[in-house]
Amino acid sequence: MARAHDKYQRLIDFCKTLQPTPTAVAHPCDESSLKGAVDAAQMGLITPILVGPRARIEGVAKECNLRIAGFEFVDTAHSHESAARAVEVVRAGKAEALMKGSLHTDELMAEVVKRDTGLRTERRVSHCFVFDVPTYAETLIVTDAAVNIAPTLEDKIDIVQNAIDLAHALRFAEVRVAILSAMETVNPKVPSTIEAAALCKMADRKQIVGAILDGPLALDNAISLESVAIKKIDSPVAGRANVLVVPDLDAGNMLAKSLSFLAQADAAGIVLGARVPIILTSRADSLTTRLASCAVADLVAQARREKSTKAVA
Repeated sequence: MARAHDKYQRLIDFCKTLQPTPTAVAHPCDESSLKGAVDAAQMGLITPILVGPRARIEGVAKECNLRIAGFEFVDTAHSHESAARAVEVVRAGKAEALMKGSLHTDELMAEVVKRDTGLRTERRVSHCFVFDVPTYAETLIVTDAAVNIAPTLEDKIDIVQNAIDLAHALRFAEVRVAILSAMETVNPKVPSTIEAAALCKMADRKQIVGAILDGPLALDNAISLESVAIKKIDSPVAGRANVLVVPDLDAGNMLAKSLSFLAQADAAGIVLGARVPIILTSRADSLTTRLASCAVADLVAQARREKSTKAVA
């Protein structure tokens, strides 16, 4: 089945009209990570600051025929130093986004979450996939399938709010959040249903803002209007969700990979809750997915700039 990229293409085309986001690229020492940064720069999505062993990066560029002349470099000895120096570049205000290169995600995130020298905020860091699913009309955000393993209810408040803020940065006309479980009724024996109900009540009390929440909802109830009609669920979210909040990393990872491999979806990845958006790409990502991840970071960075301007005013 040929993959459709209509939603991603509209996103990328819009972001081409914006100023490129200065981005610290941590350790782009293989073809896929360096090419991702170069392609995004050529599209006008980012202005890369390459943080890593300069000679090694230049060797990869020469071998793969990638043009990096004019890019700013921060020379390092190894991947651990690359992660630390990339975070330093952001803390110094020289970059408004951080992009993972060919180092391990854990290595980069360890520097991000350091209390004194990292990029922590009052929010918990969480990951969102932004899915372009050919069979679903909406752009679909799934959280958290990559960072928080077994989030508590307190963690989920930030996870949900990070996803809502992302949806607003992506200019969703209405943000409809489904808190997923295995069923659509509250069951004291299933903790995820209790937490879903609590999150929805928090939204009623304005502890979570900017969206319509409903849950617990099973996946079919969240995205299928036919299922909603059969089960007679009365909800402004059911069947029309554009944000899916999973109970834990296991469920999120399985859902994300099911969408990718069974529904032919593409998944742009972004980490939120830090001082700047963090672009996480995989060696298996397509060019369109890599560019979409950079475009998502562009919109998040722009939303932060606008918020900062309003706060000063």
